[in-house]
Amino acid sequence: MRIIGDQELEMSEPLWRYFKTERFLELLQSNQLYFASARQFNDPFEGAVAVLPPGFPVDPRYAAPEFGEKAFEELRRLTKVSCWHRASYESDAMWQLYAGSRKGIAVRTSPERIKAAAKPFRLNPECGHEDLWAGNVKYVDLLKERLRVSMTDRFWYKHMAFAWEREFRLVVSVRMAEEFGVQVPEHGVKVEFDVPQLIERVYLGPLLTETDVTAIRVAAQIHGLEDRIRVTSMLGTPRYT
Repeated sequence: MRIIGDQELEMSEPLWRYFKTERFLELLQSNQLYFASARQFNDPFEGAVAVLPPGFPVDPRYAAPEFGEKAFEELRRLTKVSCWHRASYESDAMWQLYAGSRKGIAVRTSPERIKAAAKPFRLNPECGHEDLWAGNVKYVDLLKERLRVSMTDRFWYKHMAFAWEREFRLVVSVRMAEEFGVQVPEHGVKVEFDVPQLIERVYLGPLLTETDVTAIRVAAQIHGLEDRIRVTSMLGTPRYT
């Protein structure tokens, strides 16, 4: 795992990923983590170097995409990303957004665990492995500032409106593979990890069904993870006196 730019990561910092139950069970079964294409995100500003205010007049001479914009759009297609949440504690917002409205699970890890768990990724067995890049996303007010960074570094910069995500990103670029004639998936790729090394804790969501809890516990036991399962603090009993 290589660190992007000149970042100095806190390698023991807790990182979280929230899954729907079926996605977590797939991870345990396959030992592979899905990396989505950078084109698949809902963020309309992904990779932007600036944001024009709403209603700002656009010179028609610049309405058509320029060469650099077209090149970056191709880079977005060839860049596959796994997103994690930086926090010392679980997040109810993340439970609701990414774990099936609190019906899934949360995995806790750290950069050092990710580094130890990552396996060499090859899009084609005959090719060399692709580098795994990692780093914390930096949030910038793109209404006031224009980014002056490389195309690759752009994937670690986002508009300030998304700062609540506190995102840590893992990125694999398959650009070289395509240049050597390898067929590249339009969407995501699956990267192999040593799952017991990757996972420090598994937190059961507050609205999981008993059927899903049983399935998760059985799968965790098969992979030697049963002692790492915890119940979310969202099921704690409130006291008012």
